This record gives sequence, structure tokens and C-alpha cells, in this order.
Amino acid sequence: MSKVKIVVAGPRGRMGSEALRMIEKHDDLELVACLDMENDGKKVKDIAGLPNLDARMYTNIDQCFSEAQADVLIDLTTPEVGFLHTKTAISYGVRPVVGTTGFTSDQLEELTDLAEEKGIGVIIAPNFAIGAVLMMEFSKWAAKYFPDVEIIEKHHDQKLDAPSGTAVKTAELIKQERESKQQGHPNEKETIPGARGANIDGMHIHSVRLPGLVAHQEVIFGGPGENLTIKHDSFHRESFMSGIKLSIDHVMKLDVLVYGLENLLE
Repeated sequence: MSKVKIVVAGPRGRMGSEALRMIEKHDDLELVACLDMENDGKKVKDIAGLPNLDARMYTNIDQCFSEAQADVLIDLTTPEVGFLHTKTAISYGVRPVVGTTGFTSDQLEELTDLAEEKGIGVIIAPNFAIGAVLMMEFSKWAAKYFPDVEIIEKHHDQKLDAPSGTAVKTAELIKQERESKQQGHPNEKETIPGARGANIDGMHIHSVRLPGLVAHQEVIFGGPGENLTIKHDSFHRESFMSGIKLSIDHVMKLDVLVYGLENLLE
């Protein structure tokens, strides 16, 4: 059985190190290199807290893809670095699986065009947890019947973007099923700016950042005399690994960019 050869960007991060452990557990996957801001030339096993793997660490992405002969890049970094990594991977014929959130619509459009031009699969997912994807899909369905909705997303205090990519993606899916409307009283006034959170198409999104949290979201629908809450909690980053493995399996068969894990679920 031929193994899928993988490069992981961001191996020392919470998600990246968990991805290394996931790769180590699967016989059909092989880690061939890592992209890291430091530790150039070292082996993964030389870094405290990382698995006992022989793959080399690179700081230069061109050198990495020239020498490592990878099939897939797993990028779990930041929007700025992740966009550059994704573009470079496509140019080398390496298929990106990207968990970095915060790409702009222009960046997604550019990556879509590059993937189509190269005829290569790309998967960008705001959330790799299967339960979170189902939460988004259930919310889209519920919006047909409950057009008044607010989103509360809660993450650890080291998360850089707010609102989360999952919250934005949820709002985008809901927009497909509801008429645009401004919620709340027409004369509502924020006595403290930002009290009502972000506003997407009249929906309010509230971001919480606290130590101890991982990734959590509630989508709260209101109707006459009733509320419906659809909630998902990730208590450990292991919850994202099944979605990453699913994406690796699918990206090898794709020749276009797919945005959102829900597009891979039957």
C-alpha cells in the first residue's frame, strides 16, 4: 500500500502537534517534512513534546517542497502565512489541506483560480470537527423556519481572529436560507460600542476568548414562545483529527478547491 506523503506546517502549535500524532497512528500516512519558523535542519524527534518521527524541519518552503517530494500539505498556521503556504504548495503540485481561518474572499478566489489552473485538489475548512460541521448544516436547515438567530462562539484566549471562521461560515450558510433582516428593536442603541457583537446580514455574532476553552459554538434561534439552540463543543484538539484525515483521503481525488468540510460529507 502506497502511503500519502505529508508536510505539516506549524508542527509545534497545538493543532500541528496533534496532527503529527494523528499521522503517526495511520499506516497509510507518512510525515516527510515540517515547515517551522525555526529549528531548520532538525528532526521532529529532536523537538521536546513532539512525536518520535525522523522527518526534517524546514524554514524555507521552496527548499522543503523541492527536497521532500510531498503529496499533501497540512497547514495549521495563520491566515497570512497559510495563504503563502497554500499558493506555494499548489505551484509545486502539492495538495493543501488548510485549517487556517481568516482568508479573505479575494484570497479564496485567487486560490480557487490557481487550483483550477493547476488541476489540483485543495481543501480549506474553517472547522475540521465533524460535529461542528453537522452543527452548521443543522443551523442552515433550522434557518428556514427560524429566521431570527444569534451566534455565540467561544475559543481559547490565544486565538487570533474574531469572529471565528466557523461562526462566519455558519452565518454564510444561514444567509442562504433566510431573507436578509435587521434583528432586534429598530431603535436599538449600543450604549457601549460593540455590545451587540458583529453583524452579518442582520445576525449578531458574539466572540468569547478565555483560558480553558478550546472551540465551542451555540446557534440560538428565536420564535414566538420558543427557542432552539444548536450547540457544539470541542474539548480536545483530537476532535479535529477525523476531519483532517477525511480531507487527506478526499483531496487526493480532487482537481478543484473545496471550501468547507460539509462538501465532503454524504
